Amino acid sequence: MSPRDMLLAALSSVIWGLGFVAIKIGLESFSAPQLTAVRFLIAGLPALVVPRPRVSWWSIGLIGLTLFTGQFLLLFFAYAQGMPPGLASVSQQMQAFFTVLLAAVFLRERPTRRQGAGMAVAFAGLALIGLTVGLDLKLTALGLALAGAFSWAVGNVLVKRQPDVPVFPLVVWASLVPPLPSILLAGGVEPLVAAARGASWPSLAAAAYLGVLATVLAYALWGRLLQRYSAAAVAPFALLAPCAGVVSSALVFREVFSPMRYAGMTLILGGLAIAVAPARRPSPGEPGLRGQAVRRRRAAG
Repeated sequence: MSPRDMLLAALSSVIWGLGFVAIKIGLESFSAPQLTAVRFLIAGLPALVVPRPRVSWWSIGLIGLTLFTGQFLLLFFAYAQGMPPGLASVSQQMQAFFTVLLAAVFLRERPTRRQGAGMAVAFAGLALIGLTVGLDLKLTALGLALAGAFSWAVGNVLVKRQPDVPVFPLVVWASLVPPLPSILLAGGVEPLVAAARGASWPSLAAAAYLGVLATVLAYALWGRLLQRYSAAAVAPFALLAPCAGVVSSALVFREVFSPMRYAGMTLILGGLAIAVAPARRPSPGEPGLRGQAVRRRRAAG
C-alpha cells in the first residue's frame, strides 16, 4: 500500500474508534434500533443528489444488510446489554480476522506469512486488552458484538466483489437499507420521531457523527481501499480502532485501564507494523541474486 493509502486506512479506523464513544452518547436518548435508523437516515441523505451506482438492487441490499444493518443493530443491542465502549472497540476488530478468513475461502486471497504473523501479534494484543475487562460483561453482550463483527466481515467481502463500482455512491445507497428494519424493530415512525424530539444535543451530535463521518466518509475510504488491495493488506488497519476507542472512552467516561491494556495496544500497533511493512528486496550482492545471475550466464553460454 502507498503511504497515502495507509494514512487513509488509519484515518478510517480512528474515526470508527471515536465512534464507539459516540454510540454510548447516542444511546442515552435513543434505543438501539432507533439510533440505527437515525444514523443511516442521515447517511442516506446524499442519495437525493448522488446517482445510484451501476450495481443491482440485490447487491445494494445485501451490502446494506450485512455491512450496515446487521453490524450496527447487533452492536447497539450489545451496548444495551451492558457492553462497555472500550471492549466494544476491541471485539469489533475480530472482523479483521473474519474478513481475511472469508476472503481466503471465497476470493482465494491467501495472506502472506508476514501478514499472518503480524495479525497473530495484533490478536495477542487484543487478547491482552480483553483480559483487562472486569466482570461488567454479559455473555449475551459479547455474543451480539462478535456477531456484529462477523456481519461486518461479510459486508467487506461483498464490497470487494464489486471492484469497479464507485464506493461513495455504494455506501450512500446501501445506507437506505437499515432504516426500514430498524424502524420496524423500534415500533414504528412515531416512537422514533418522539425520541428525536426529546433527544439531548449531545445525542443528536453523536448521531450526526455516526451518520456523516463514521459511515459515509470512513466506509467510503475503507471500501475503496478494499477494492484496490487484498483484504489481508487492508483489514489489519482496523486494529487501530480499539486503541482510539479505549483512549477516548477513558477520557470521556473515565474508563480506567491498566499497564496490561497499554501493552495490548503496543502489540496491536506492532502487529500492524509487521503486517503492512513493505517486503524487503534483496540487494544485488545477496546470494539469491548472485545465484540468479550465475544461472543466467550459464544459460546464455
